[in-house]
Amino acid sequence: MKTETVAARGSGAVRRVLEAEIQAARARGAEHPRVVDVGGGSGGWAVPFAAAGCRVTVVEPSPNALATLQRRAEEEGVAELITVVADDSDALGRYVEAGSADLVLAHGLLEIVDDPAAVLTALATAVAPGGAVSVLVANRHAAVLHRALAGRVGEARRLLESADGIVPGDTVLRRFSTESLRAGLEAAGLEVTLLQGDRVISDLVPGEVREDELAEFERAAAGSPVLRDVAGRLHAVARLA
Repeated sequence: MKTETVAARGSGAVRRVLEAEIQAARARGAEHPRVVDVGGGSGGWAVPFAAAGCRVTVVEPSPNALATLQRRAEEEGVAELITVVADDSDALGRYVEAGSADLVLAHGLLEIVDDPAAVLTALATAVAPGGAVSVLVANRHAAVLHRALAGRVGEARRLLESADGIVPGDTVLRRFSTESLRAGLEAAGLEVTLLQGDRVISDLVPGEVREDELAEFERAAAGSPVLRDVAGRLHAVARLA
């Protein structure tokens, strides 16, 4: 085992929550907690989890992303702990046994899949009793605010009134609010136990702000309902109801 911490992309608030989930899995007797990262890309989360002693399955269709993942895993000496599934998220049930994962990740995924409800159901099927599903999504209200502050008020208004939180030219299929994210998770049979913000001000502040000061603020602000609801991303942790 390389380290006991998960040093991955995302705010310190997200990372701390996921580290706590791994510790809880170990407390339940999992020597090598099983993590499933759906849409895991180039291993931004998978490699650090493997370095922390987890057995990780990455479901990702992009050959380029998987090539980068493989290289990073080999450089860290954790390739044997990572199983790669070169397929789309809707194939999750064919490769991951139901009720087998201590932690299931879907970070930056629900915005781009054709059927987010089906993906959430698959995530709920994969997670083990006592385990957790971690979902990180783009926040529609943050997108509205950023456009308005940039002077693109008309576009901000259209985005605000859009059923899916998008406007023509967007690279995502939908954005979420806290209400729609919670509703989607609950419809999949999951109970939301945490809903926090990620990148509350990181996309807005000028570059001269000290990184440590910014990180400290982000950790403090993540749990504030008012600030959470305008954060760049929303982070939810849910469990089997």
